[in-house]
Amino acid sequence: MEIASMRVNALPCTPLRPPRVLVVGAGIGGLTAAALMARSGIEVQLLERAAAPGGKMRQIELGPQSLDGGPTVLTMRWVFDALFEHLGLSLDQHLSLRRCSVLARHAWGPDQRLDLSADLETSVAAIAEFSGAAEAQRYRAFCERAGAVYQTLDRPFMQSSRPTPGSLAWRVLRQQGPSGLRQLLRISPFTSLWTALGRYFHDPRLRQLFGRYATYCGSSPFEAPATLMLVAHVEREAVWQIEGGMYRLAQALAAAGRQQGVSYRYGCEVRQLLMRADGGVGGVELQDGERLSADAVLFNGDAQALASGLLGRPVQQALSLPAIPPPRSLSALTWHLLAEVEAGGFELSHHNVFFGPAEHYRAEFDAIAQGHLPGTPTVYVCAQDRAGDASGRPPQRAERLMCLVNAPAMAPAMAPASARALTEPEIARCQQAMWDQLGRAGLRLKPSPHAPLCTRPQDFAQRFPATGGALYGPASQGWRASFFARPDGRTRVPGLFLAGGSVHPGPGVPMAALSGQRAAEQICAALHSTRRWARATDGALLTPGGISTR
Repeated sequence: MEIASMRVNALPCTPLRPPRVLVVGAGIGGLTAAALMARSGIEVQLLERAAAPGGKMRQIELGPQSLDGGPTVLTMRWVFDALFEHLGLSLDQHLSLRRCSVLARHAWGPDQRLDLSADLETSVAAIAEFSGAAEAQRYRAFCERAGAVYQTLDRPFMQSSRPTPGSLAWRVLRQQGPSGLRQLLRISPFTSLWTALGRYFHDPRLRQLFGRYATYCGSSPFEAPATLMLVAHVEREAVWQIEGGMYRLAQALAAAGRQQGVSYRYGCEVRQLLMRADGGVGGVELQDGERLSADAVLFNGDAQALASGLLGRPVQQALSLPAIPPPRSLSALTWHLLAEVEAGGFELSHHNVFFGPAEHYRAEFDAIAQGHLPGTPTVYVCAQDRAGDASGRPPQRAERLMCLVNAPAMAPAMAPASARALTEPEIARCQQAMWDQLGRAGLRLKPSPHAPLCTRPQDFAQRFPATGGALYGPASQGWRASFFARPDGRTRVPGLFLAGGSVHPGPGVPMAALSGQRAAEQICAALHSTRRWARATDGALLTPGGISTR
């Protein structure tokens, strides 16, 4: 039979529409997932109640200047290189990044200073001068151990869906073989980070320095598992500065999503999630009563908002999350200011940490656990206009600075005293203790006429609902937290998915992006497997109880 004579009887059919996904929240996880899903052909609309993208990665306006109001450190750059490449783009075309040679500058009073460098040998030499040759060799051993922990957990834990102890062991065995399984048995999940650091460092100041890495996950080094030593390896691999500030990353992700076809609605607050008659999530209701239907919803907020019923009783009951939430992570007091740094004193780098006496370090976290501000706080200062090297002062006189001290969240799961707002006298005493701490190290500031802007735990609680001001989701306390404190991106409710720092694999900019990547993969797989590509076109909307109406 000749091809030209073949005839095909076309069957009448309804044109298929791509599936539609609503993303609630424009944090890093939501921005990442939205761009990836749109790239795969899904119709994506992102809803954000703030006026701009970024979530905790936000900007603060102070006088004529804009300052980063959230994360100040970019690590694991490869996550974003791979993300932009998958989108057919280049990270370098969207952002100008510079690698920091000095990871952070640390001070204990006026005469005790230590720079940690990206170059291992430079740090070894600096520690030898600061604390002796034996301690420098112990630091070398610590770096080797931290690197081994990272390599063991990278793919099977951080880049995979939330594992159980058994599934983690199986993934490690499958991906790394018997040697990887032996390494898994040595990652010290049952030992606290503080205890493990005591095996490497005899100088209490170095134990204090590396114990601070637990606070990157919002936890106390006295409670966090020793596996968090991998943070030291991640930071030593590379810390990057973004020209114009970290907020440029959120803007770049939003622009990348727009290129893929994502539509954005800012100033758009979701009142509740809508349930389908079959028990799945099928859309959202906005504060103004408007209802939007979807094949799936990705929630990029704190998972506790769902567990506490803030987005509707039906979804709260369907999730069946524990009534008592896990302990919440740390909050913070931050001060954003413009100030001149007096010459002849402490010379700032981009990242700076000012410690109190090492013997008072445990008292800092004991106070926070009891709901109080520490009397002698560790102070972090980000000098946004300084390079992460030894290049010296920026050209302008008034510099953009952010000062931060750890503070208790207001979450009821912590000590009863913490379920309250901090009072102004408490905050004033902590602020004075902070200035005293900086002054003892030789840092003298001359503030500009613009008053410093203070952000309190209660301010974070209002900005990020259901968090109580906790900035990192659940606290990493004990070995069980790694497996059970954070939910996976795919929930037990059909059509509902999660992303963000309160979700596996955890807090931090690259981790949130990985959670968004994983959620996008899970949503795409779910939509393909159910074959729900032809959506109803009759305009049906869903009620909170799951009854379909026009």
